[in-house]
Amino acid sequence: MKILNVKNWGGVLGLFVLSMLPSGAAMSFPNINIGLQNANTPQDFTNGLQILIWLTILTLAPSILIMTTSFIRLVVVLSLTRQAIGAGTLPPNQVITSLALILTFFIMAPTFNEINEKALQPYMNNQITQQTALDRGIEPIRTFMFKQTHEKELALFVRMAKIEKPKNKNDVPTYVLLPAFILSELKTAFTIGFVVYMPFLVIDIVVSSVLVSMGMMFLPPTMIALPFKLIMFVMVDGWYLVVKSLVESFVR
Repeated sequence: MKILNVKNWGGVLGLFVLSMLPSGAAMSFPNINIGLQNANTPQDFTNGLQILIWLTILTLAPSILIMTTSFIRLVVVLSLTRQAIGAGTLPPNQVITSLALILTFFIMAPTFNEINEKALQPYMNNQITQQTALDRGIEPIRTFMFKQTHEKELALFVRMAKIEKPKNKNDVPTYVLLPAFILSELKTAFTIGFVVYMPFLVIDIVVSSVLVSMGMMFLPPTMIALPFKLIMFVMVDGWYLVVKSLVESFVR
């Protein structure tokens, strides 16, 4: 698999954010000069609005990146795994988030490479127009989201959007696909989290039953169960299995 150069990541992510806009919302790239002056012409007013829109996009870019990639499923399952172990805040939130983000770039690398090859590079070389680059840039993301989205959730948002029943995937608007994708990812993440949680729950139940049978009702079961859960997790190479299962759970 060809790995995207680091210097191209910013361009791919920027094009990715722009391609989330509706197809009719093409925008020119304005030059940003910081200063205050009167808007004497309609053109000046339009440029000011463009700058405001760009600042808004830059502010929301991290959220858009998170909500349209594999990050949701990864961070939810990893957080549930930590909670199931019962080790408090270990690993810390920063480690969980960083691992989820790194795995996100690993999983999304083929998609980002496709955006770079089909949209970003031709646009940078003046081979295609801005609108064509946006149209090409959104397609790999839509393909990825469609593969992870359940039909039930997609049908729900199509119905709530009060649009005609799409004949094919191309007829589904991105603003309808996006919430369906997020809801599907949450459903899948909690399903995987339930499976991960079960072995630790069994250990908690067994330890609690043993303590009660021995008359140690005032001894916290979690304190006794934690070492057993940790040694079990280490012996089965838990993080390896969790990460492997998560990466393989994405339909490609």
